[in-house]
Amino acid sequence: MTPVARKIIGKTIAALLSCLAGAALAQGYPSRVVRLVVASAPGGGSDLVGRTLAQKLATALGQQVIVDNRAGAGGRIGAEVVAKAAPDGYTLLVGTSSLMVIAPAMYAKLPYDTQRDFAPVSLLGSAAYVLVVHPSVPTRSTKELIALARAQPDKLTYASAGSGASSHLAGELFKMMASVKIVHVPYRASPLATLAIVAGETDLMFSNIQPSMPAIRGNRLRPLGITSAKRSSLLPEIPTIEESGLPGYEVVQLYGMLAPAGTPRDILRRLNEETVKAVQSPEMRDRLHAEGSEVRFSTIEEFEKLIAVELKRWNKVIKQAGITEVQ
Repeated sequence: MTPVARKIIGKTIAALLSCLAGAALAQGYPSRVVRLVVASAPGGGSDLVGRTLAQKLATALGQQVIVDNRAGAGGRIGAEVVAKAAPDGYTLLVGTSSLMVIAPAMYAKLPYDTQRDFAPVSLLGSAAYVLVVHPSVPTRSTKELIALARAQPDKLTYASAGSGASSHLAGELFKMMASVKIVHVPYRASPLATLAIVAGETDLMFSNIQPSMPAIRGNRLRPLGITSAKRSSLLPEIPTIEESGLPGYEVVQLYGMLAPAGTPRDILRRLNEETVKAVQSPEMRDRLHAEGSEVRFSTIEEFEKLIAVELKRWNKVIKQAGITEVQ
């Protein structure tokens, strides 16, 4: 037997043994506690999604599912923990689009690569933003805002939670698609940006829906449009930005479950099956709706394809807007 033939046979045997080991692991899965890493502090949107999901999965899998909050570095610490974990289905990540597709486009050096280091399991949900203006801005629709911005380039200002934040990127995509010039005013955090527009320091903002609701109800902010493809259950009377003047516009924060790359396919499919059942439950749907989020689910393949599409889209927006890396 030639050395080449021995090498080919050796690789074939190794691959078969790997498949057999993965199948054996999947048959007994899970046999112990599953850790669900949430890359943020308790109380945020991804934490809510993670804790609600953990309760449902624990019942379905017959094992305890604990939530492990790993905040810091914009979620990159938590993502790195999962990327480097054993690919056995016992360490999972609740990832957001900020982690999965925006950070890779924003930062030259990351401790993980979304497509190389993770195996998608399923989408979990999405959260839209609402385009709000200060009452002093003489517009009552997205179409009127676009007309005003075109007539007065660089006069209007929009607040964001900081350079590279979703509220910033939503504004940059809006400017590109509407062909308008609006000045970006970054703040250190979303609450500060919201306070700034309520005080009239800035003219508009792409805000998280739930935190802006008190100001909207108190007529201190005027909502013009929702950034998702469908209207929000919290503000059903407000049209989407797409239907009110800017076709094709959509920005949402996606939530999804991921496992370390190399996790056996049988385990991924089991997790996908139970996760899809969980997110469709009335309890999870109601809790997400109360926070302004919508239930979403997918096959493994659909989620994988969406990540690839979103990576390409936000990489283009960030480069075209000239957004530089922020540490």
